[in-house]
Amino acid sequence: VQSIAAINPDVKVIPVTERADDALLDKLAYEADLVLDCTDNFATRHAINRACVKHGKPLVSGAAIRFDGQVTVYDPRSAQSPCYACVFPESDLLEETRCATMGVFAPLVGIVGTVQAAEALKLLCDIGQPLTGRLMMLDGRSMEWSEMKLTRNLACAVCGNH
Repeated sequence: VQSIAAINPDVKVIPVTERADDALLDKLAYEADLVLDCTDNFATRHAINRACVKHGKPLVSGAAIRFDGQVTVYDPRSAQSPCYACVFPESDLLEETRCATMGVFAPLVGIVGTVQAAEALKLLCDIGQPLTGRLMMLDGRSMEWSEMKLTRNLACAVCGNH
């Protein structure tokens, strides 16, 4: 906190030291301008997504596992934007893969985080075209980027018309 304040005293940093359950995530999302998801498990990602959809907050999502990275923006303010659950529906059948057990190519985390930071700044400053509706994927072995179009699921349990 002190390091950030030394760089920019106008930045307000509030460290959260307790485990973020649904109630805390709901409170934090409500208070935020946008949310960056840098977690490594589906349960937490889905909880963050629900809070962002509920409060209409953009979610800049990044993930890295082994040599594969991905970044996108889910923006509930846009009627065309999917949410995380549209793309990755909750399921008990999904096998959880975490960085701690599967490993991650360390430089990949920095690359994904840098793209997330760029997307967050673009959203906060309202400049450029955010990654809403597009999933950027990086193959860390070849350093090749690919992109996939994402669409909203109108039957989504979180953001759909139900």
